[in-house]
Amino acid sequence: MASDFKIRLLEEQDLNEWLRLRSLLWDGTSEDDHREEMVGILEHPDSQLVAVADIGDGRLIGFLEASIRSFAEDCETDNVGYLEGWYIDEERRQTGVGRQLVRFAEEWALAHGCHEMASDAEVGNEASLAAHLSLGYKETSRLIHLRKELD
Repeated sequence: MASDFKIRLLEEQDLNEWLRLRSLLWDGTSEDDHREEMVGILEHPDSQLVAVADIGDGRLIGFLEASIRSFAEDCETDNVGYLEGWYIDEERRQTGVGRQLVRFAEEWALAHGCHEMASDAEVGNEASLAAHLSLGYKETSRLIHLRKELD
């Protein structure tokens, strides 16, 4: 089961599946907002990556979005590869799909001159934290954002 997929770059025929997977990961985002973000990503292939895990029947079992950021918290270099988001269908987790997607993104970042890769996870998302730690990422800090509306 772990080797019945291929990691590759997003292709035009993948757009509906990418939207499906994005909607599962970021379920609080409207479909219109997803589509707008997707267009923005596709318009910047020099600094944006979308990798997918394809099982060959038109269905994707995972995706990863990465970018090159000029700055990333707690990094020591400029132009840092950044894992923006990644999602694996629940029944395919713990099979190596995520690990291979992340490795694909790291190789892309290296090829684009990056010497560091960064990411984030929401405080309390222990599954994401554990996944990152298992891939060699180290926790550098925690931050809670606060907001207040002013009348």
